[in-house]
Amino acid sequence: MSEAGPSATSADVVIVGTGHGGAQAAIALRQQGHEGSILMIGREAHPPYERPPLSKEYLAGDKIWERIMIRPEKFWADKGIELRLGSGVTSIDWMRHSLTLSDGSEIGYRKLIWSAGADPRRLGIPGANLKGIYYVRDRRDADGMMAALEDGAKRAVVIGGGYIGLEAAAVLRKLKCDVTVVEMQDRLLARVAGTAISDFYAEEHKRQGVDIRLSHGVSEVLGQGGQVAGVLLDNDETLPCDMVIVGIGIVPAVAPLIAAGAAGSNGVDVDVFCRTTLDDIFAIGDCAAHANPFANSAVIRLESVQNANDMANTVAKAIMGDKQPYHALPWFWSNQYDLKLQTAGLNIGYDDTIVRGDPATRKFTVVYMKEGRPIAFDCVGTMKDYVQARKLLESGPEKIDPALLADADVPLKEMI
Repeated sequence: MSEAGPSATSADVVIVGTGHGGAQAAIALRQQGHEGSILMIGREAHPPYERPPLSKEYLAGDKIWERIMIRPEKFWADKGIELRLGSGVTSIDWMRHSLTLSDGSEIGYRKLIWSAGADPRRLGIPGANLKGIYYVRDRRDADGMMAALEDGAKRAVVIGGGYIGLEAAAVLRKLKCDVTVVEMQDRLLARVAGTAISDFYAEEHKRQGVDIRLSHGVSEVLGQGGQVAGVLLDNDETLPCDMVIVGIGIVPAVAPLIAAGAAGSNGVDVDVFCRTTLDDIFAIGDCAAHANPFANSAVIRLESVQNANDMANTVAKAIMGDKQPYHALPWFWSNQYDLKLQTAGLNIGYDDTIVRGDPATRKFTVVYMKEGRPIAFDCVGTMKDYVQARKLLESGPEKIDPALLADADVPLKEMI
């Protein structure tokens, strides 16, 4: 086996990004029999670790750092995979098959896998640089929040009512912190879920003591001595707080690729084998815009562990000469309090929803319909529905009687 070595200036495969996608790409290459050198480049100083627990189990203290590492640190050396940590990529010369790192060094490659993910969308308002603002995108932010709580922080404002914000809110309430969620839309989860899910989670958070402010934006983060002291809403109301958590979306980390000439407007465009328009450069995960068969072939980006891992496997097979088009049913999950939400499929363009079960029982499923066919399922505490929904969607369902879908006593598997 050829290894990159401790200070390699080139590698057969260079992987930019040490998140789920990058780690899985390296693992899959070895599993597929790749014997050449593999070099992973990551901006953080940590070996590959899981991101979703940052706003859930890790922040809550239910999982220690070692338990969210994708593999033990020794694993990478044992597999002949070099980690170049604490380094970013500033430019790519695709004709020379080389890239330049933030420290000025150059790395050559035979194949390049871009799995840099995305950066959190930053606040662009006065006070955005105060201490005590967290984006929960990396370990530093999660550790900062934990330290602030240990130092006595008791009041938090969460800007953004999406999954990241609500997961953080749930953990903060568990840790006895006063929480206010501010959302510009007129309901929570407006960008990702229907009203039944939005209303259910709004009531659940209120029941847990969260103050929810809908249809409001934040005009300014107020400070005292360089530290967050409150936020000013667009109605001139001030919410005093000790910390601010921001979850207002992400920006694909693709600037070097686009500057090098890769096609892309929302991320970087890839084909069915995850190839960019630049020779020998692939892209996977949050930053890869692709025509998704479960979105009626619309070009989209998917921000999920499933997508990152499945794309990584697609690329590994392609590099090893076993080209298989990317075709994977999207799925997601969110843990809030003792509730587990599992989503199968994409609800893009849905024209109707059907509720299976009673939300009052805290166990129910929302079916998203388009032209009489189910296209996605949100399952709250209904594992059986989720498992069967995935199989139903993978089967390419035809039109189904809405009354049948609404009957929680009729298993979804009988509709395949």
